[in-house]
Amino acid sequence: MPLVDIHVIKGVFTPEQKSAMIAKVTDAMVSVEGEKLRGVTWVKINEVEGGDWAIGGQPLQAADVRKMAGHAT
Repeated sequence: MPLVDIHVIKGVFTPEQKSAMIAKVTDAMVSVEGEKLRGVTWVKINEVEGGDWAIGGQPLQAADVRKMAGHAT
């Protein structure tokens, strides 16, 4: 029963994007572990508040991540 834990900054992804993330990560795991384990493959998305996540000592906000991805803030 695998558990995949995904951490993202709150406010970056829409509910639809998070659903797609869950579906695609589940499919990736099932491609390795086999279809019989799909029903017990868990994917959990943890949203971290902006400013509580940093890269290179620089706290990030949702707008920073959207800018890195090339999206309007």
